Amino acid sequence: MALRQIRTKDDEILRKVCKEVTNFDNKLAILLDDMYETMTSHDGVGLAAPQVGILKRAVVIDIGEGKLELINPKIISEEGTQTGTEGCLSVPGVWGEVERPNKVVAQAYDRDGKKFTVTGEGLMARAICHEVEHLDGKLFLDRVIKFVE
Repeated sequence: MALRQIRTKDDEILRKVCKEVTNFDNKLAILLDDMYETMTSHDGVGLAAPQVGILKRAVVIDIGEGKLELINPKIISEEGTQTGTEGCLSVPGVWGEVERPNKVVAQAYDRDGKKFTVTGEGLMARAICHEVEHLDGKLFLDRVIKFVE
C-alpha cells in the first residue's frame, strides 16, 4: 500500500464526473487499499477516487465501524434530514453546516464485483452522500448553509 497525494479544491479533477468501474482487478484492489491508507493517515472518514486523481467511481468510508468500499455506488432511497458540520480532506481547514438525508440506502459493488446494498443512518448517511457527490464532481462547499470557524 502507498499514500497518495490528496487533490485540493482548486484542482479541476475534483469537478469532473467519474467513469464507471468496469474492471474488478488487482489494479482496483491496489487503488482501494491506497485510498484507505491515505484516508486514515489524514484522520478522514471517507475518500473518493477523484480526491487522489483517479476519475473512477470508487469510495472508501470508515466512520469507526470498519472499512466500507463502494464501487459504482448509487443512492436508491433517502429518508429524513439532518444538519451537521462537514469538512473534506480536499478542502483542508474549512468546515461548514450541510443538510443531508438522515438515512440512505445505496447499491454498490465490492472489490470483487459482487453487488450489494448498504443502509446508512446519521454519520454513515452523511459520509455516503458526501463521497458519492465527489464522484459527480461536487464538493461539500456547494451545499454549505453557513461556514463554521
